[in-house]
Order: sequence, then structure tokens, then C-alpha cells
Amino acid sequence: MDPSIDVISLTRKLLGFDTMNPPGQERTCAAYLGRLLEHGGFDTRLYELGEGRANLMARLPGLSDMEPICFTGHIDTIPLGATLWTRDPFKGETDGDRIYGRGASDMKGGVAAMVMAGLHVARLPKGRAGITLVITAGEETGCDGAYSLASNGNALGRAGAVVVGEPTSNFPMVGHKGALWIEAKAVGVAAHGSMPDKGVNAIYKAARAVKKLEAFDFGAVPHPLLGSPTLNVGTIRGGINFNSVPDYALIGIDIRTIPNQSNQAVFEKLSSYLGEEFELNRIIDVEGIATDPHHEWVQEVFSVMEPYLKERPEARGLTYFTDASVLTPALGNPPTLILGPGEPEMAHKTDESCSISRIEAASEAYQEIIRRWCGI
Repeated sequence: MDPSIDVISLTRKLLGFDTMNPPGQERTCAAYLGRLLEHGGFDTRLYELGEGRANLMARLPGLSDMEPICFTGHIDTIPLGATLWTRDPFKGETDGDRIYGRGASDMKGGVAAMVMAGLHVARLPKGRAGITLVITAGEETGCDGAYSLASNGNALGRAGAVVVGEPTSNFPMVGHKGALWIEAKAVGVAAHGSMPDKGVNAIYKAARAVKKLEAFDFGAVPHPLLGSPTLNVGTIRGGINFNSVPDYALIGIDIRTIPNQSNQAVFEKLSSYLGEEFELNRIIDVEGIATDPHHEWVQEVFSVMEPYLKERPEARGLTYFTDASVLTPALGNPPTLILGPGEPEMAHKTDESCSISRIEAASEAYQEIIRRWCGI
């Protein structure tokens, strides 16, 4: 391993890759990490996801057939947005305990922490179990990279435990909600705006549906950690101009489901609720996940994190989704924790930043989690 590389210099290097999605262009960043890990003793392979895009799988085998511990993170980021940044989003500028850049919290700081942890452990004597790093593209647009790996034969293999390095301020989370984004289309009949009786106004149909959606009842028993599912109408658009009866209208519906709640069942219930006047199209469809907080490995990770957090963690969950929605079932449904140095409140913000000390702490904690799992 290059002694000049530490977890913060690696974070800065990753921030220098423009991987905003769309269009993504994660391949160059994934290839750089692949070379770094290969030089450190990992077996690596890139899995293409389209032009200029790729996922990275990196494996360090153990001495036995015990299933490896898997760390996963994504390297795509959202676009910069319309508001001007006061910092260069691709330079990794630092100020005190903060490092700035698009993806600093979500989640290139977390990816740097897990890669550096893996490289440090690779220098130790081989353990009973191995390590798998899954670095994905396309997470921000619905886990595209994770789905591609999961559908690619035995590309992923199996894992005994999973750590997802998404932003949690280094607090270990035992689960998260799923997401079901639906576009509902109302169809009308176009006519001149001065003769509305000659047409059928699709926006009126949509307006009635939006009011109806406000009262939608999932009929679900709340999850003990994640509460109840939610529905939010995020967009509504339709028509072409002021003086025409609109013949279409689109409603964007954001549903967050809870673990053990079937997204398919929710989709069917909503379709029936809105009726035949609407065509429903799924934009994002990922299930929620949850791990028993009393699981032995979960409690062990809680013990690892206790000195960093200055308190014993208690079981909590997240409202946002992660690649674990796809990867955890594909890896054999091992216990899964979401644990990363990024700060949820900084994700997707202008002048995004992350605490340097949290990134350093995450890399140290990841090393300890790996050592305990691998018996090193």
C-alpha cells in the first residue's frame, strides 16, 4: 500500500472524480479503486454498466470456507443543483474538521473509509474469513448497479454479514424503509380552451386523485423501529398551454414502505384505489430491510462503536433506502447494518461536507469490525 495515501487523501482523490448521476461515468473512479485494492492484495473485477460506467468487486480470501464480511458503498453522486457552491465541489477542500465536495457525506468518505480499512487488514496475517468490497455505480437512480450485479450469475457470491457505508454519522442502523416511486397518468381529451365542454380535462382528474391520495390507508401494522409506511405526492404536471383542455396529467407519488411489507401488494392496492382512469408506472421499486437488533454480530458492532459514540448504541432505522435493498437478499440475507461517517443532513446539499474526524473514526472502526469477523 502506498504510504502516502491515508483515508482523507483518498477521500479527496475520490471527490476529484466527477461521478454525478446522470450520467454517472463511474468507471474511471471504480478502476482507480480497483488498481489500489489489487496492489494491496485483493482480487478485483470491474462489471460494466454501460458506457463509462462500472461496478467494482474486490475480494480478499480467508483461510476457511466461512462466509466473508461484505462492505458496500456507491461512488455515484447527485448533480450539483442550481445554487452556486462557495467551494469547489471536486477539490476536496478542507477547513478545520470539514472536507468539502459533492459526495463527501454521500458517500465517498464512507467508500474511502472501507477501502482503507480493507487495505490495512490485508497487511495482517490472513484470517479465517475473507473480505468482500462491493463498490457500486448508479445507486442514486434506484440501485441500478446493485441490480446489475445481483442479476449477473454468481458475481456477488454470499456474505456472512454486510456493512453499508451510507451516511449515519457513524451510528449503526439496523434497517431502513423501502421505496416505491410511482408515476400515475391521467388521460383526457384535448379541446380548445374556449370550449372545455368539448374535451375531458386530465388535470381535473389528477386533482381529484391527489386529494384522494391524501387519505390513502396502507392498512399496515407499524414496524417497531421504522414506524408506518408513508405516501407523498411530490410532483404534478400536465397540459401544453393555457388555452387547451389538457389530455394528460402526471402525478409523482413517493411511497416509503416498511420491512415485510410487499411493494407489489402496495402497488396493486394503490392501482385499485385510483381506479382504471389511471395508468401506473413504477419508477423505483426497492424493498425495506431490517436485522434483528439482538443478533450477536449486531451487538458486537454496537460494542465496537460504543467508544466512538460515547454511548451504547440503541437499535434505530432509516427512512431512506440503500443498495442493501438489493444486495442483502442477493447475498443470502445476512445480518446487515448501515454505518458510515457521512452526515444525513449534509447529503444532497449545496457545499456538501463531512467531518474529517468521523471519516478517520469510521476507517478505524471498520478495521476492528473486520478483524473480529475474520478472527485476526
